[in-house]
Amino acid sequence: MATKLYVGGLPYSSTEDSLRDHFSQAGNVVSATIIKDKMSGRSKGFGFVEMSTEEEANKAIETFDGQDFDGRKLTVNIARPMEERPPRRSFGGGGGGGRGGDRGGRSY
Repeated sequence: MATKLYVGGLPYSSTEDSLRDHFSQAGNVVSATIIKDKMSGRSKGFGFVEMSTEEEANKAIETFDGQDFDGRKLTVNIARPMEERPPRRSFGGGGGGGRGGDRGGRSY
């Protein structure tokens, strides 16, 4: 059964291919995913690697946790299941700050 690992401290320049290649030193990588910001598409500096067996996952933790990867120190451990998050609160409005709307002054 595959085991999913959390990988933190990733350089923002990392790709899923470079992550997969690096972790393949510990065994068969089922998947490698880097989490990206929805708006900018930029890496958030962490991701997940799924190893094909628990033994390979443990080897990856022993091999890579605390080690350098492209100039950054990795944090590698067993991924926890995603927790239920409360719904986001809405404060209404939807506008930003600023000077308010049209108040009948000059038109540009």
